[in-house]
Amino acid sequence: MKKSNLLLLALITVSSSLFFTGCESNTPIDNQAQEIVDAAIQAHQAHLFEQSTIEFDFRGRHYRSTRDGGNYVYERIFSDSTGTFHDSLSNNGFTRHQNGDLTKLAKKDADSYSNSVNSVIYFVQLPYFLNDAAVNKTYLGTSEIKGQKYDKIKVDFREKGGGKDFEDEFIYWFHQDKKTMDYLAYNYQTEGGGARFRAAYNVRSVEGIRFADYINFKPAEKSNLDIETFDALYNEDALIEVSRIDSENVKVVLK
Repeated sequence: MKKSNLLLLALITVSSSLFFTGCESNTPIDNQAQEIVDAAIQAHQAHLFEQSTIEFDFRGRHYRSTRDGGNYVYERIFSDSTGTFHDSLSNNGFTRHQNGDLTKLAKKDADSYSNSVNSVIYFVQLPYFLNDAAVNKTYLGTSEIKGQKYDKIKVDFREKGGGKDFEDEFIYWFHQDKKTMDYLAYNYQTEGGGARFRAAYNVRSVEGIRFADYINFKPAEKSNLDIETFDALYNEDALIEVSRIDSENVKVVLK
């Protein structure tokens, strides 16, 4: 899911079947999706991530994200019975140190650890990354969730620059008045595939940036990967809670 080190894309390409034949990427519906995401980034003050250091704890592991424009370093620090590990993912690649010594890793392991670190950072800093260059955004119209009106946007990724999991698909729901990203759903192809729906809770502001934890749901039927229907299933209480996605002890230093 490596989507975080790409250049900003001003105009997003969407399926031409939604518009008149021959339309380019600056069509009204593309602009609508882009405007909604831009408004959400502003509402979350997520643009502040661009020059910042963010630290938090997630499931017993400490994470640090340091960004300086296009340069970034994502770190994960944790201990187990074999010692203390320090993982680092940056523009220069991935490294792991165990008890202070650099560890030589097989490519498969390095890719797995890199993807794991990136994934945690990616979700915590959403919607910041929705303007990455590999992102395709499509406006799907409006939706009502628990009595509130939302704009519904589909996100998928170009194979070039879209990372290891470019085939993953996401749906985001943005509150029409508050412009906040309150729900998201995604399907994934790894480990046999699956789908999840997340509902934000414990929303708080740290140094002006909006952070949220999430209740993580899955469909009752594993074969149901149609995430565009998950808002309806959530309204019908037809999703099953599987976990909580809690980022604890969040600290922010702005440059």
